[in-house]
Amino acid sequence: MAATNKTPIRLHDLTVTFLLDESDTQGAATVFETRVPAGAFTPPPHSHDGFEESVYVLEGEFTFLVDGVVHVLGVGEAGFVGRGQVHSFDNTGTTDGVLLSVATPGVFGPDYFHQIAEVLDASPGGPPNLEALFGVMASHGLTPVAPSAPAAN
Repeated sequence: MAATNKTPIRLHDLTVTFLLDESDTQGAATVFETRVPAGAFTPPPHSHDGFEESVYVLEGEFTFLVDGVVHVLGVGEAGFVGRGQVHSFDNTGTTDGVLLSVATPGVFGPDYFHQIAEVLDASPGGPPNLEALFGVMASHGLTPVAPSAPAAN
């Protein structure tokens, strides 16, 4: 049994708290809670190369876009993102939301969020440096999807 009093990681408005990390589960899974205020900046669209992610909504309402399909999840509802599926999420409700996420296997841990926090903290009040953000994502097995350029006339 692992200790569950992990230190919260602040990502501007979001807060991520690991309940179990890879050392607690011998690499089988990581379990973390993400607090997301309504309208907060959330990760850009991306896919996971080396793990799956299951989510369960504890509070609020979230909209997930998975491989182009919209899924709206409320309290008590769950979703699954497989390896290679491009996805993003937003708190589309009017209140703060909380997601419980389980990544399997446990190759996605606190180091990722600490490094993302450093990138976000380097641009307080402004958009993050996308090159740095995408670099951290790629180094942890996430493939970011760059925003599409506007079509030329």
